[in-house]
Amino acid sequence: MNAQALDSLIGHDLPLAAGGDSAAYSRIVGACQNSVTAIALAMVRDVQASEDIAQEAFLSAWQNIRKLHNPSSFLPWLRQITRNLARDHLRARVRQPRAAEDAELAIELAADPAPGAIETLLEAERARVAAELISALPDESREVLLLYYREGQSSQQVAALLGLSDAAVRKRLSRARGAVREELMERFAAFARASAPSVGFTTLVASSLGLIAPPSIAAAALAGGAAGSSLAGKFGLGASSASGGVAGGGAAALLDRLLAPFAAAGGGEALEHGARWSVQLGGVIGGTIGGALGALAMTQILLRYARGAQERRRIYRMMIAMSVSAALVCLGLLAALALSRGWLAPAAFLLLSMALMNWQMLRWLPREIGPLLDRAQRESGRDPRAGFGYRWLLGKPAIVWSNVALLASIALVLYKDGRFG
Repeated sequence: MNAQALDSLIGHDLPLAAGGDSAAYSRIVGACQNSVTAIALAMVRDVQASEDIAQEAFLSAWQNIRKLHNPSSFLPWLRQITRNLARDHLRARVRQPRAAEDAELAIELAADPAPGAIETLLEAERARVAAELISALPDESREVLLLYYREGQSSQQVAALLGLSDAAVRKRLSRARGAVREELMERFAAFARASAPSVGFTTLVASSLGLIAPPSIAAAALAGGAAGSSLAGKFGLGASSASGGVAGGGAAALLDRLLAPFAAAGGGEALEHGARWSVQLGGVIGGTIGGALGALAMTQILLRYARGAQERRRIYRMMIAMSVSAALVCLGLLAALALSRGWLAPAAFLLLSMALMNWQMLRWLPREIGPLLDRAQRESGRDPRAGFGYRWLLGKPAIVWSNVALLASIALVLYKDGRFG
């Protein structure tokens, strides 16, 4: 893949990957796996360790991909992640007394008559030779040479993958050829091509994506909880709706994690798309169920004070009107989160929604049901508003709790989604 095709692929697939599309991210992995493993291998000089580091780098980028708003920054960012992980690996290896352990392992394998012992010993010898080959090259040329032979000896492609100019790549290649013997360079070229990651590397990374939910999926689950909280604020239903939203979003996120490996392995983009939507719908459904249960409880409380069919119909109409507006608030909040990349649009929608909800709870509803409650107080001598059920479903404690829950939920969504920069 030439540099122009690579830029085009990243520009097209990165926004899809940021939205949770693991198939799109897998295509990016396939295009970049040579460069990422080459960077790691040049530093740690161990093929297996380099592939482990590269896999960890791709998964780390997947988890944090929503924080990256410019596709052109992806490759430099991925390279830096890889180098940091390779440095961590080297620091950890320095702290371990490897020499004595390696000698003991070689003696043990040589004395072991099991069939696998010889293969293991040969693999250890190949790893030692690989490390010697890499060490024989100038430090600044290792990444360039590894990638040069893996990418069909195209200096322009190497330049694009490593963020260098073509002239700088050619200079490093020339310096490396002048520093080592021709026979050694031929051995290194064969090693570089033989140690390149195969299609199986991409498949392995793709199968791991479903085990690590990207921020967009986690944020969608939290958005489901936030939707439930907005229902809580709308009705003043406290924990019933908020818990329903969080449970619905969390259960759907778990479903997405279970389905994603199968979708990635089989190319099931439709399945992935459905799984991602299931997270958001799970939050809406969970919040709606929680809110509906609370609304039903509040309706039953108010019906105690109704006299005649007309007052009962009035109560039913109020609850239906509040239910419809609450559902619109939930869907609007999810749409604002899905269609915007920053925090301003969701925050603006949230403030307008809270103003509407608080006006309904503090002004409209008390005015509508006030005559019923005043009559009940005159007849019984007790104010129904002081009851536990009323206070925690429609009273000020419920309104305060639901506002706090909603603000905390949305702030957490925006933070986890990397929208604060």
